[in-house]
Amino acid sequence: MNNTYYETLDENFAQALNLYEQPFSHEELIDLLKCGNIVQKQIAALRLECVKSVIDADIMMANLTGQDGKIREAVSLRLCEFMSNPDFIDYFKNPKNYPIFLDAIIDINGNICRNIIAAVSFLREDSAFCSIFCKGLIELTNMLLNKIEVMDFQDGKYKVNKEVFKLYWCLETIYGFWDKLEFDELKQIILRAKNIEEYTIREKAAKILSLGFEDEDLLKARIQLQNDHNYYVRRF
Repeated sequence: MNNTYYETLDENFAQALNLYEQPFSHEELIDLLKCGNIVQKQIAALRLECVKSVIDADIMMANLTGQDGKIREAVSLRLCEFMSNPDFIDYFKNPKNYPIFLDAIIDINGNICRNIIAAVSFLREDSAFCSIFCKGLIELTNMLLNKIEVMDFQDGKYKVNKEVFKLYWCLETIYGFWDKLEFDELKQIILRAKNIEEYTIREKAAKILSLGFEDEDLLKARIQLQNDHNYYVRRF
């Protein structure tokens, strides 16, 4: 790596250290999160101690997608913390943010996916959220299944893995919201996922089936996966 890279790294570290040491009001941190550069937004997100309004929450949500990975991960971490707090969670119940949550659960960074799945789990009992989010989740999952089912797993490995990664996190989200989905739609997703060549997808299908369903087809599917050649699949 050239000297310019290390100089930039040093500058970013110095800026981050300076931002950590400076006293900022809540309003100043929100302004940095709204208009700052990568380092400023990242540090602002990490230093926020609360959200005080829907506007604050919307500014955080605006940084959850379409931003540098350092910003997205910092924001996702704080979102998970804030949404676990009954004093703050209502600020995130803005319907325009629900598609952003959906995009974030299939982020290229698995830590972000995990954080946002945990965050939206605190909205499980909100029927307005579930009606919109779960519909989108079903549509996204079926779209990914449609793509993956016709892919050649021997060609274009990166392209295949990218779509499989997204489907993996959709199924993980479904595991947490299974009872909020229409059963027939859930059933068809499981029956399709259990036949995907990539074992991590079959593993997620097996995990969902471990919840226990009396449906005959799903009982057969569970037995099939319990006899899968892959240990991580059959362990469920």
